[in-house]
Amino acid sequence: MAKNKSTDALYVVRVEGGSRSDAVPAKTESMTLSYGLFLVRTSATRSQLYHAVKRRVQPDALFVARLDGAPKFKGMAEGALKWVRGASK
Repeated sequence: MAKNKSTDALYVVRVEGGSRSDAVPAKTESMTLSYGLFLVRTSATRSQLYHAVKRRVQPDALFVARLDGAPKFKGMAEGALKWVRGASK
């Protein structure tokens, strides 16, 4: 899952159960918003990201959705807004 800003998409990933702290594959650009909730920028498709997370942590529940732009949020991890603004460019 390479980094190429021109073809990368922004996803939100929610993981319940399994090993949530390392849910997102190491070679993706990601931001942990809160425990089990991540923003991910990758050139992978939604299906590729979903299956990579599923194989990695075998969660009880998993949600992966592509975002068309930066989401609105409050109370997330420090630096999250700065990261998402950079990720949406």
